[in-house]
Amino acid sequence: MTQAPPPHGTPEHPRVAVRGDARLEVEPETARVGITVTARGKDRRHALDDLTRRNNQVLELARGYGPAVEKLETGAFSLTPELAQSGRNEKIRAYHGRVHITAVLNDFTALGEFTTRIADLEMTRVNGPWWGLRPGSPAHAEARRLAVHAAVQRAREYAGALGSQLTALVELADLGAENAAPPVPAAPGAPRGRAAYAGAAAEPAPALDLEPQRQTVCAQVNARFIMSPPKL
Repeated sequence: MTQAPPPHGTPEHPRVAVRGDARLEVEPETARVGITVTARGKDRRHALDDLTRRNNQVLELARGYGPAVEKLETGAFSLTPELAQSGRNEKIRAYHGRVHITAVLNDFTALGEFTTRIADLEMTRVNGPWWGLRPGSPAHAEARRLAVHAAVQRAREYAGALGSQLTALVELADLGAENAAPPVPAAPGAPRGRAAYAGAAAEPAPALDLEPQRQTVCAQVNARFIMSPPKL
């Protein structure tokens, strides 16, 4: 019965440890747009009425794009009183309302028109787009596959330099998986277009020409192999 080689290196079964790296540049799959709707009124009800109306306008416009807008989420809502600067009495001068909305689009042909139409709404601010990939994107799997291939190729080159061959895989792990600290989340891609606060325009604004920003996908693995005794 053949005895399996030990997980550690010996003169009869030397071990080679390598790292495999892969880096891909791929087209983005989604574009995230941040929308902020605001309102200001001298009394609470007036501010709420305006904020509700403007919020509904944004939601109706976004829903009109159908499946091109794959996600529409409302974030923080606030209604803040503005106090008068003079006098000791807490006199309220106005109320400021704000709602944050996030729209995620997967159809980039509609993105430019969507962005300008939103920015054309009254007291509405648009930020973005931020390009990205979905967590389950095939690009991540492809990068990991290429990283493994790179590790095997590197190990073969080391073994070949000694006149040896790889005989067994001992370990394959993500970089830092053995004693990993939590990975630092990547910052979102830089926005390629931005529309600030806008009021209602007499004519529809022309659609922005937004070029998708290619995304970089990286993968790194540690691999340890057993090789045949070198010919020294």
